[in-house]
Amino acid sequence: MSTGNPSYTNPKPCKHLADYKLRHGLTGYRSLQKLFKTTPNGRTSVEKPNTTMPRCNSCNGFQGRLYFCLICSTVSCSDHTLLHNQSENGHDVAVDMERAELYCCVCCDQVYDPDFDKAVMSKHIMGIPRDKNGDESIGERLVKRRRLGSGVVEEELVDLSKSKQLVSMRDRRAKSCYPLGLRGLTNLGSTCFMNSVLQALLHAPPFRNYFLSDGHNRETCRKRSVDRLCLPCDIDAIFSAVFSGDRAPYSPAQFLYSWWQYSANLANYEQQDAHEFFISVLDGIHEKESKLSNRNRDNGDCLCIAHKVFSGQLRSDVTCMTCGFTSTTDEPCVDISLDLDTNNFSPKNIANKPIKSNENSSISTLLGCLDLFTRQEKLGSDQKLHCRNCQEMRDSVKQMSIKRLPLVLCLHIKRFEHSPVRRMSRKIDRHLHFPFSLDMTPYLSSSIVRNRFGNRIFAFEGDESDISTEFEIFAVVTHSGTLESGHYVTYLRLSDQWYKCDDAWITEVDEGLVRASQCYVMFYVQKMLYHKANEDLSCLPISPRRDTFLPIAGCC
Repeated sequence: MSTGNPSYTNPKPCKHLADYKLRHGLTGYRSLQKLFKTTPNGRTSVEKPNTTMPRCNSCNGFQGRLYFCLICSTVSCSDHTLLHNQSENGHDVAVDMERAELYCCVCCDQVYDPDFDKAVMSKHIMGIPRDKNGDESIGERLVKRRRLGSGVVEEELVDLSKSKQLVSMRDRRAKSCYPLGLRGLTNLGSTCFMNSVLQALLHAPPFRNYFLSDGHNRETCRKRSVDRLCLPCDIDAIFSAVFSGDRAPYSPAQFLYSWWQYSANLANYEQQDAHEFFISVLDGIHEKESKLSNRNRDNGDCLCIAHKVFSGQLRSDVTCMTCGFTSTTDEPCVDISLDLDTNNFSPKNIANKPIKSNENSSISTLLGCLDLFTRQEKLGSDQKLHCRNCQEMRDSVKQMSIKRLPLVLCLHIKRFEHSPVRRMSRKIDRHLHFPFSLDMTPYLSSSIVRNRFGNRIFAFEGDESDISTEFEIFAVVTHSGTLESGHYVTYLRLSDQWYKCDDAWITEVDEGLVRASQCYVMFYVQKMLYHKANEDLSCLPISPRRDTFLPIAGCC
């Protein structure tokens, strides 16, 4: 099941355009190609030869929209386009010269033809040579696109009904104030960074389903591997403990020890960065599962549970500002790090009057951060890149976008920065407003590229139209305090109720407290999986390997 993207359905065909193509075919499109001009940022316009500024043939005006007749090449302004069509029989279709888009003079409206878009794109590509190795240029790949299916939502990750040893928890839950799986984690000495991330991983629906469905079996792993320590085995032990029904805080000491072996440079009781810990844990899971089996698809995608759940793909476009040549690089990611946007509104007091604000009191928005992430950025003079088309070092602009979305989207907010000049680090305490429901459509490569090329509709590699772009938040890792002395807390959203996980303590909180928190790492899951997880909360599997735990003082 997937959520289609209704934004890119083709407009209804125009009968006047159909009549034009029956009489003239694609001849007019091909003839018009030599008049197309593409700017470095990819926008295409129509230039009339031997004229510096096009003017209307009727009134000699040059302001406003001008239209180029596909039959006789007459240029008309908005006022005289209909007059030209009425005086010249059959001259129904023209081209908007500024935007290089088809216009029906009878319907007085923009019309769409995929063949015309191909002509525009082909013109842009013809001037771009192949590279020295004979490989296709990025322009050619825009036309010869192969469609990539996501193939990551597998039955074992989505459908809990087929998990092993499912038992009804309704009777037990009636005696408990919180849902099954909410259990405090003991702080082992400045390990709130670890506890906060573990709480998010424990309740990431597809990640949780994998371990509760015995996706990683500890007994089997010990038989197949000579390694005494195994990070996935210790994570599986935590899942068994947390979902056993025991409410006493659990001590993840064995997991911490295993993680220290994997990340020896961080093996101490000092406070660590929660985001770096999250990346380290995923790397450890990937490394271990890669050794156990060859978990790669034919297309090279890793099939380990860490990448199956959290891995997406970013697209980086670097465009030469001289010739418009674009170099594209795809890179895998398990999270997206976002700078705080500064183009926002200032806080107001109770009387709704603006108050004097500073960096720590002003407000940013998550959507603003995503806009900033996908915005074109001019690279500095010291970052000139070698253009394969110009064969010289050129100024360029860079633009990031999301080519493939993961099942679980991890967004990291850059709150800690280092100044090499002042040789000091600091924390940014700016408040961030974030939505509970998030639509990622505007930040996909398909949306970014279409917008860059004048919102043209063309199929290209990695078209995400059949992938769900709607996400729901389920975990927020927050940081309070200073850079040197701070504390991590996680807020979990289960069945639309928020819970605060502060090491060993679990409390039910209002969403207002979550919105007011200083979010550092946010976890969103595809909307379909979020609702599916809520439906299955009353029928979660209990681990067949229920461990024995010593009771620890505390309340959860």
